[in-house]
Amino acid sequence: MDRLKLATVWMGGCSGCHMSFLDLDEFLIELADKADVVYTPIMDVKTYPEGVDIVLVEGAIANDEHLEMIHRVRRNTRVLVSFGDCAVTGNVTALRNPLGAAEPVLRRSYIEQADLQPQIPSEKGIVPVLLDRVTPVHAVVPVDVYVPGCPPPAPRIRAVLEQLLADGPAHLEGREIKFG
Repeated sequence: MDRLKLATVWMGGCSGCHMSFLDLDEFLIELADKADVVYTPIMDVKTYPEGVDIVLVEGAIANDEHLEMIHRVRRNTRVLVSFGDCAVTGNVTALRNPLGAAEPVLRRSYIEQADLQPQIPSEKGIVPVLLDRVTPVHAVVPVDVYVPGCPPPAPRIRAVLEQLLADGPAHLEGREIKFG
């Protein structure tokens, strides 16, 4: 059997989910025996590859780069895991939604609150174009597994990964991964 290809992706979020992933400690060594990490913000790979078996997607979809990336990720991945509360619900990242479209958010940040040279960045490539609404991953592409938590604790991440690595469906049940 070929080795599994595992990826992690960071959209609009704080990277806390990736920190919890690193909290898997010794399990990361077991994971390395079973899967190749082919894409992650922790390594310097520029293009999301084809043929990924499992991806953990952290963060909500907040800008045009996230939107393009999540479509690429979905096309090239067998099992997409919505990883953490921002990816699952929008969570903190979506707190800007009540302010309305992107323009009022940009105006407030770059004009009204500016100390020096108030201006909204408009040169392409400086700041990604904000979407008018921040959305959870499932509002944009189909999601196969949801791993809630802010951030999800390492035992919950491990339980889901063990189930997926065994090529089974992931079920969030049991003492180590229940809520509360």
